[in-house]
Amino acid sequence: MRKQIARLTSVIFNPPVTAIISILLVSFEPTTSVFESLKWTLIVIALSILPLSLAVVYLVRTNRLDSVFADIRHQRTKIYILWIILAIVGCVVLQCLAAPLALVALFLTAFVSGVIFGGINLWWKISLHTATVATLITVAVISYGFIAAVSVVLLPLMIWSRVELGCHSAAEGITAAFLASLILILVFYSLGLI
Repeated sequence: MRKQIARLTSVIFNPPVTAIISILLVSFEPTTSVFESLKWTLIVIALSILPLSLAVVYLVRTNRLDSVFADIRHQRTKIYILWIILAIVGCVVLQCLAAPLALVALFLTAFVSGVIFGGINLWWKISLHTATVATLITVAVISYGFIAAVSVVLLPLMIWSRVELGCHSAAEGITAAFLASLILILVFYSLGLI
């Protein structure tokens, strides 16, 4: 039963899903128009999550990754490289389209996170599930205030889930959460968004 709950937690709050929720929170916060928010959400997903997810599925289907969650550390390198490239392209495209600064900040956060996590990945496997949940919580608190801090309960649940499934150690989960939140806070602060 514990494994089933852990697996369900990891599937429900997987990196693409939590990233989409973060994008939605940021897209809807600075605009007054639902259409405008949805437009930016779709653009950001098309520049980031969609191509990365398609690449991961392709790599799994061609036996270059063992699973969509890339549990083997050395297999993640390709994903980090594509992640960094997409973050750079996303920043440029969003700047050209005069996107809300908070969305550009998300891409800058993705770039910095990709470089740091990719570097760490050369020696140690960090939990992207936990990192994206921590990012979601941090975005929620920045965008909607401390009322959103209630979402912090997701963090220990995700860390437990990844440890229970044997995918990560507690240290890998805690480090991922700390770094993801810190990077996002520093990027948003440097751009005057908090």
